[in-house]
Amino acid sequence: MHTKLYIDGKWLDSSDGRTFEVLDPSTEEVLASVAEATPQDGVRALDAAVAAQAAWGRTAPRARAEILRRAFELVTERTEEFARLITSEMGKPLAESRAEVAYGAEFLRWFSEEAPRISGRFTTAPDGRNRLVTVKRPVGPCLFVTPWNFPLAMATRKIAPAIAAGCTMVLKPAELTPLTALLFAEVLTEAGLPAGVLNVITTTDPGAVTGPLLTDPRLRKLSFTGSTAVGKRLIAQSADQVLRVSMELGGNAPFLVFEDADVDAAADGAVLAKLRNGGEACVAANRFLVHASVADEFTAKLAERMKNYPLGPLVDAKTRAKVTELVEDALDRGAELALGGAALEGKGFFFEATVLTGVPGDARMLAEEIFGPVAPIVTFETEEEAVRLANATEYGLVCFAYTRDLNRGLRLAESLETGMLGLNTGIVSNPAAPFGGVKHSGIGREGGAEGIEEYLETTYVAVSDPFGSS
Repeated sequence: MHTKLYIDGKWLDSSDGRTFEVLDPSTEEVLASVAEATPQDGVRALDAAVAAQAAWGRTAPRARAEILRRAFELVTERTEEFARLITSEMGKPLAESRAEVAYGAEFLRWFSEEAPRISGRFTTAPDGRNRLVTVKRPVGPCLFVTPWNFPLAMATRKIAPAIAAGCTMVLKPAELTPLTALLFAEVLTEAGLPAGVLNVITTTDPGAVTGPLLTDPRLRKLSFTGSTAVGKRLIAQSADQVLRVSMELGGNAPFLVFEDADVDAAADGAVLAKLRNGGEACVAANRFLVHASVADEFTAKLAERMKNYPLGPLVDAKTRAKVTELVEDALDRGAELALGGAALEGKGFFFEATVLTGVPGDARMLAEEIFGPVAPIVTFETEEEAVRLANATEYGLVCFAYTRDLNRGLRLAESLETGMLGLNTGIVSNPAAPFGGVKHSGIGREGGAEGIEEYLETTYVAVSDPFGSS
């Protein structure tokens, strides 16, 4: 288990020797003590990335692709090691950790295939006087800040396209789950990634460590996954250097069940959309908007399924306290419990799978991310009302909708204010698809053919007409 900083291909102690503890959320016991990076360590990491950029950016696309492909194979071979580490520091059940490893590894394979396909274009100007050539080149040194809920996948989703594009990077993983990122750095080194291309700094004071990097003119890109509040601050900090930014921020996903839906399929999809990762996901269904005619049936079937779903602990005491607070707020305002509703006693940050009905419009959980295994149900009467309720949020990351009416599905795709729509499915995440939101849910896309564009600049070259007079 690596616990040191990874800078310029070396495992290093913090410059002042300090460490911080990482806890197992299921037992509240200390897993490891990890190096506490200082601002000086952050600058050292950027120094390494800058020094490596020129040579790495000139590396053949096929060479970068082969490193990614080898990394995919190594992560896959070490699935059990990664999965057990993810479960230990984040808390999700082992089966879900294995699924994350498969998902995270797929970004490595996908972008290994995208690297050789980076291309520009050659056209003739409309007036015929010039030839227009566009060339793609790497953005340059990047800073990545990743969250704790998917400690491997959120790293590979940023690192893989950056490697494919020829960018170097500094990764700051979440303080709650740094161990997985450090293991991944080891794997990339084994796969042949040169020193300085990836640098990993761990800290409990990200503002102090990353702040100087955001004002450094050598940094050219910031990619952040996390809360909207923090994302807004980072965008503001990035403005002075006019950094390229990618922001995957908060969500308030509506899950719509229409009167013509297959209710059993909707309940199955709802469990996936709500309880995957214990509800600790930005794409987790946050508001269940159900047609009044099927609300009772859907509620009963959802509660039955959630009652038997295996859940791990929430990530820490703070997260569990907020979930408890949101449930109590809804109950105080008139909601009723159909299932669960309380934290579990004893060691670990566990919370019962919970279903609430009759949740009033002023309940906090309808406006805030719950980030826990809680499903609030609200009813509607018409499609227009459902769309209005779904769009009544500052967020726009993902929506889910169950209906047998294809025309309705197409209408929803054009009327819901969202970056992604799961139509008759409870899972939308896929490395081959562009992940991202609108409104306060972010800027840019990760994954898909669009994902690598976030790490490329376009240079335009005007060439004089080869048939013109000299």
